[in-house]
Order: sequence, then structure tokens, then C-alpha cells
Amino acid sequence: MCGIIGYVGKKPSSEVLLEGLKRLEYRGYDSAGICVDSPEGFKIIKSTGKLKNLLAIVPPRPFGHNGIGHTRWATHGGVTESNAHPHTDCSGKIAIVHNGIIENYEKLRELLKDKGHSLKSDTDTEVIAHLIEQCYKGDLTKAVLETVSLLKGTYGLVVMHQDHPDMMVGARNGSPLIMGVGDGEMFLASDASAIISYTKQVIYLQDGEIVTVTPESFQTMDLDENIINKDIDIIEWQAESFEKAGYDHYMLKEIYEQSESIVRGMKGRLDRTHATGHLGGLNMTTEELLKVERVVIIAAGTSYHAGLVAAYLLESMAGIPAHAEIASELRYRNPIIEKNTLYFAISQSGETMDTLYAMRELQRKGARVLGICNVVGSTIARESDGGVYIHSGPEIAVASTKAFTSQMTAMYIFTLIMARLRNMSFEDGLEFIDEMEAVPEKLKTIFKSAPKIEAIAKKYCHTESFLFLGRGINYPVAMEGALKLKEISYIHAEGFSAAEIKHGPIALINEKTPSLFLVTDDRLHDKIISNMKEVKSRGGKIIAVAAEGDKDVYGIADDVIEVPKTVEYIYPFLMSIPLQLLAYYSALELGRDVDQPKNLAKSVTVE
Repeated sequence: MCGIIGYVGKKPSSEVLLEGLKRLEYRGYDSAGICVDSPEGFKIIKSTGKLKNLLAIVPPRPFGHNGIGHTRWATHGGVTESNAHPHTDCSGKIAIVHNGIIENYEKLRELLKDKGHSLKSDTDTEVIAHLIEQCYKGDLTKAVLETVSLLKGTYGLVVMHQDHPDMMVGARNGSPLIMGVGDGEMFLASDASAIISYTKQVIYLQDGEIVTVTPESFQTMDLDENIINKDIDIIEWQAESFEKAGYDHYMLKEIYEQSESIVRGMKGRLDRTHATGHLGGLNMTTEELLKVERVVIIAAGTSYHAGLVAAYLLESMAGIPAHAEIASELRYRNPIIEKNTLYFAISQSGETMDTLYAMRELQRKGARVLGICNVVGSTIARESDGGVYIHSGPEIAVASTKAFTSQMTAMYIFTLIMARLRNMSFEDGLEFIDEMEAVPEKLKTIFKSAPKIEAIAKKYCHTESFLFLGRGINYPVAMEGALKLKEISYIHAEGFSAAEIKHGPIALINEKTPSLFLVTDDRLHDKIISNMKEVKSRGGKIIAVAAEGDKDVYGIADDVIEVPKTVEYIYPFLMSIPLQLLAYYSALELGRDVDQPKNLAKSVTVE
């Protein structure tokens, strides 16, 4: 892991590679490097730390027209220059970049050493370069084919050879790799963001495919050397979508974009004529939907929390048993596939390895799995049995914000469809649509409270631990709030059901451990007020995110953030915004790298 860019063409390749790596910074990394051709051979420049360190040592005068670049998120070996990509073989004629994990690299490493190869890094990636050297007999594509047949694990890799100028070979298995088609130039990348400034024409490689590219042509084949004819897709996102647009950080921009991204997620999907919703990508007839007796949602991280909210909603509004599962746990639990159960795999990137592998395991057992993704052409989107794009636009900050509410939007529309097929009246369906369509404007109201939230963040951000507490459908939102805070501020935070504090967490309460309560004006209001009093009586500091005008919280909480009143099931959208802003301003006050927090990657493509 984590970012790959390759280029063959007429432009100065170092400029293209560095621009691509800048676009890939959001994925998270700890070192970077490029390899560019020249009359004297490959020029390889690597550095640890941020990309600015690499930029500082790349010669200002461009050289070469072909090259590969990489941002690395350490998995094998520490963060050192020798472990940074690109890696070469013994001769220095072969250079590669690689995302993924090679599980049998130690055995292969020993075999290579026995054959006289000298390896200079601690990585699994360098093994691939030496294997290609071992297999090379004048045909680079065949050498890559032979090499990948020896690998166990995941890879997205790009290979160059000095004896084959104007050529790159890419291969994919379990780690994303796309090809960009330009005018007299070709690109290989792990992410469309790296190449969107140069071309919108892309080809998505699938697992077990290898592509050989030159500036004017490309050829794709499978591991048995069967030629594959690939369709060219068009990227819909604009290059401007990957810019900060005047905001200090991508995360802040993406928080504020939610009033627009939710609208995009609903556009054309809410049907007032029949008081229902439409999700054409489900690939299911009304009869098939009526047969669904249970829904299981698999996901990881923030997407898992969106799944928990969706499960609450499906049970309460559609009367369908539903629950969310952590994908990595489900995969290794030998899951039992129940008749008439529909599964959803939720992933912003559509490449989350835990979720992808869990989906494949469910499909092997005969389950129907639908994908909820943001990235068009991603693996989960392609391999699922149907699904929905959330249309939230590029999410660059590592900590997910707008994808969370967009994922909920998609699942809320699915709930509306299922509820109308079962027990929801026409009038209640229209009310549901009204409430959903009102969300974006209510979010704009909350944004006006940003200065107050910033002040609260500054007041509490120097604490060592934080508790987030909610009830009912807002319990997962509390978990998400805690995740956001620890992701980017590095403050220890945990999310609990407010009812659970007396079963253990209350032992942590003191004046140095603030508790944030999500207080809604619904059937659980009095219960959570009682929970707040339990904390207050033990000297705990309390922040309340509450419906506007709730006088009860002002007599208990030390600080209050108000959100507009709404119906019970809409509060997760409104409650999540103050929590995202609280995390953002806390991290800002503490001097953290908001968009690229330490140790984290945007698209987690390793187990």
C-alpha cells in the first residue's frame, strides 16, 4: 500500500508522476518515490515522510518520458528509504511499484537468496522484482505472468524494464489498478484521482488480469494468456472535485458538502407519485424484494456504523429483522446463509479488503450481496450482485464524513422501498420523503453553529479520554463520533449506549473525562436525561448535542450544541455533523494532520 502511478508518453514523466502522487496523498502513506527513464538508465529518487520531502530532492529540470511512482504505507519493514518504492532487481534494469501483501514472500526470499540474489530491503515487494529478473528471457509480459503465478496474496503492481522503453506491464489481484487512455500516452494507477487531470477514459482491471501498455496501445490478458477485450469507461468526477475549493482542509470541505451530497444521493430516487423510492441498481424485482425475510449488512469502520443505523431503521420502519456485521469477523466465522436473506456490502472505496473478502465468501455460499459504494468501477461495485452508488463525490480526507451520511441516505431509501411494500401507508411514505428532503437545509442550520463547536473543541481537546453516549438509532452515531475523534485528534474515545454506562464505563467518569450525550426529543428522551444525571452526580463534565429548545439539558450539561427538531429516525443525519466538526476542530487545535492522520490509510486494501 498505498498509491501507484505509472506513465508512458511524451510529457516529462517526473512532472506527471509527482502530480499523480499529490492526488494520491489522501490515501495515507509514510514514504514516496519515483523511477524515471533516462539515457544513463533508471533514475530512482525516494524519501521518507511527506511528499514535500521527495519534491525537495527531485531535480527541477524534468528528465525522461516514462516512469512509475508510489506512496507507501508500511506493512513489511519500517519506514526507511530502502523500504520505500520503487524497488529494483540485481541488475537495476527492472523497477516495480506494488500495493498489497505477498503472503509467501519469506519462502520466495530464501529461494532467491539461494540462487544468488541480493535483496536490499525488508519488503515483500522487492521479492517480486527479483522474481521477474529470474523469469525474464526477453519478454517482459511473460516474465510478469510467470512471476505472479508464484505469488500468494494480493497485488496491484506496475513494472518497467530498461530494455523495453515506452512500455509498462501492470497486474492486479485483490488490489485496485486502473489504466488511463490518453492521446499518445497511457497511465496505470491505483486510483482515478491520480490521472483525472490528464484523461477521463479509464479501463478497470479485474483480478487475474495483466495489461501491457505503450504510448499508443494496450493489450490485456488473463493468467492463461487469453486476450481480453476491455471496454473504456468515462470518469464522471471533475478534476476540480479533488481540490480544496478555498477550505483549509479536505475534511472541512467534505463536512460542508453534505448538504449537497445527500441531495445527489436522493436525486431521482424518491417517488412522490407512489410515496416510495427507486434504486434501479438493486437488480431485484418487486416479487424478489417481497420474499426478503432478513437483511444483513457487512462493513468496516465508518461504513459499519452506517450499517448499524440502517439495521435499526429497517427493523423499526419496514418490520424486517436486520443487523450489521463487522466484515472481517464474519468472513472467518464460517457464516450460515439463511434462506431469503439479503446482504449488503457497504464500502466508500469499494476496495475495502475485509468487506470484499467477506462478500466473496458469502457469494460462494450462495448469498445475494448488494454493494453500496462511492467509487464507480470499484471491485465491490463490479463483483456484487447489484447495488447502489451513493454519489457523494470524491472523498479525499482519510476520516470519512460525507460518505457516512450518503451511505445512510442510500439505505434509508431502501428502507422506504421495503416499508412501502409491507406495512407503510401512502401518507407515511410521503412524510418520510418530506423529512428526507428537509435534511440538507437543516444541515446548513447546524453549520452556523461551527464557531460554538470550535470553542467547545478548544475547551475539551486537551483531555486524555472521551465518552460518546447515545440511545436507540443514535447509539451507532455515538460510536461514529468517537471514531472520528480518535482518528484525527488521537484522543482516546469510546462510543457506548447511554444505558450501558452503569455496566462498566461509569467507572471512568471524572472531571477529566468528558461525556458527550446525543439527546433527542423522542421516546428515549427521559431515559437519556436520567443517564446524564448519573454522570453529573459523579462529577463528570457533559456536552449535550440536543434538539433545539430542550430546556432539560441546560440544567445538566456544561455545554450544549443544538440541532433542528425532526422526527426520531432523521436525527442520525443531524447529530453526526456536530460530532464531525468537534473532531475536526479538536485535531486542528492540537496541531494534528487533519486530512492524513498517522498510521491510517483511506482505502484499506490489506487484511
